[in-house]
Amino acid sequence: MERAGQARVERRLAAILAADVAGYSRLIGADEGGTLARLRALRRELLDPKIAECRGRLVKTTGDGLLIEFGSVVDALRCAVEVQREMTGRNTGVPPDSRIEFRIGINVGDIVVEDGDIFGDGVNVAARLEALAEPGGICVAARVQEDAAGKLDLAFEDIGEQQLKNIARPVRAYRVIASAGSASVRADPILALPDKPSIAVLPFANMSGDPEQEYFADGMVEEIITALSRIRWLFVIARNSSFSYKGQAVDVKQVGRELGVRYVLEGSVRKAGGRVRITAQLIDAISGTHLWADRFDGSLEDVFELQDKVASSVAGVIEPALQAAETARSANRPTDDLTAYDLYLRAYAMVLSSTRQTPEALRLLEQAIERDPHYGPALAWAAFCCHRLLLDDRSEDPGADRLKGADFARRALEAAGDDPGVLANAAFALAYFGEDLGAMMALVDRALALNPNYARGWHLSGVLRLWAGQPDVAIEHIDAALRLSPRARVGSSLSLIGHALFLSRRFDEAVPKLLLAIQDDPSFPPPYRSLAACYAHMGRLDDAREVVTRLRAITSVVIPDRTNLRNPGHRELYLSGLRLAAGETT
Repeated sequence: MERAGQARVERRLAAILAADVAGYSRLIGADEGGTLARLRALRRELLDPKIAECRGRLVKTTGDGLLIEFGSVVDALRCAVEVQREMTGRNTGVPPDSRIEFRIGINVGDIVVEDGDIFGDGVNVAARLEALAEPGGICVAARVQEDAAGKLDLAFEDIGEQQLKNIARPVRAYRVIASAGSASVRADPILALPDKPSIAVLPFANMSGDPEQEYFADGMVEEIITALSRIRWLFVIARNSSFSYKGQAVDVKQVGRELGVRYVLEGSVRKAGGRVRITAQLIDAISGTHLWADRFDGSLEDVFELQDKVASSVAGVIEPALQAAETARSANRPTDDLTAYDLYLRAYAMVLSSTRQTPEALRLLEQAIERDPHYGPALAWAAFCCHRLLLDDRSEDPGADRLKGADFARRALEAAGDDPGVLANAAFALAYFGEDLGAMMALVDRALALNPNYARGWHLSGVLRLWAGQPDVAIEHIDAALRLSPRARVGSSLSLIGHALFLSRRFDEAVPKLLLAIQDDPSFPPPYRSLAACYAHMGRLDDAREVVTRLRAITSVVIPDRTNLRNPGHRELYLSGLRLAAGETT
């Protein structure tokens, strides 16, 4: 018999679900009465019945959040998935700024129960995982994923070990991606087929017998993608996404579903001596039917013509009425110097594989430019490499690299003609180096008019719009890039979207984007700065200072000397947040 007034304490193993409403403060600020009424309706119509159905116990509510205890991991996950799926349906047709979206974290562990409330690391980890989840998403601990494996029709994405606030050891975390029937439990839409013929070009196999020739085979595919992209009536997936299948045995139907395309092109490249052979086959990704296959042989001197023949043949199969002239590349080749072209391909492969190879890539590009001073793509990527050295705080002489990069970019524009890649890369670099932003945006717009399939062009346009003080347009353009390249690494895109949301003062929505950007590339400083500033303006100074500590581990520059933000209000919001996070009083 307990004495009167003595608290009842017990310890047990449980699955803990923590949920909160993303953007709660913004929703309340916009419509307090309406938001509270909608939340009450959700509790009554969805949450309480679903918790009971899944044998959960609602421990407490905290304004915008819920804490729920389950005796089973399977019950906790099933409840979370069904709630998120139902919320997706309820939000259909609701403007994004007015949607009620939950973020959910689930952990399993030992808890302390006192007078009905629950405490302990098991609860704290669930709350921290909830903060990692995207709006409409679910984030779980590794043990939850292990316990649920094979018991629920769910897919998980490993996001690695997370250092959670006030938790001594890192926690391995997973995002729930999809459930039975391919119903999404995240905010990501299912990729519908575009309203015009759509194609992805998979990496071609290197049949040369020399692994060192891999860059050459990849370069062939890049050129074929570029040639196809110029056809306005085609929707062409960007290289970064199609190359995510490199080295894998692929199911073409699955590729079609994952990329949202009707056609898939695959093949091989053999380079031996002075000869090149390209084989290719076109497949209908809906039915799996092989529509066309052919082989193209020629000398190295004919390599550009071979690339065009492949693109023309593919386009002709997709649309027989197409005039062959529509697939022709610019009348003026970027270069006729095959050694310069080879150096460019080697450098380009390095630029795409790792930012740590930027110095070596720049060296090779400078060699290509020395052989052909008017080689537009080499000049534009050399300018980009100079920008990247400065952005990553790896330049040994920032002043010299800034001048050299601007010179490369101006020379690239002189040689660009109607090459969308050269126009966009050179314009972006010049905008970074301080040229008139409006003029550079116009150049990127021209590049996109020439090639609406240019995913990188949409991404760069989003960056420039962000700098120009147009965060909503920036998000729209970055989303367009992600649709054209749905399997590319998303770190830089999420960093930009997070920064745009921060500048729009949508702090609660910015945080999960920035956390995921850091997870995608922990060595990239910008999302750390945006996240620290965001936390500071939210009043979460401990979190902000923790982010600054992590930032100092990868760079000595916490507050940059300059920012490309042209809007004075945006610039002050960003810098004042960084000063708060860094503990500066002025």
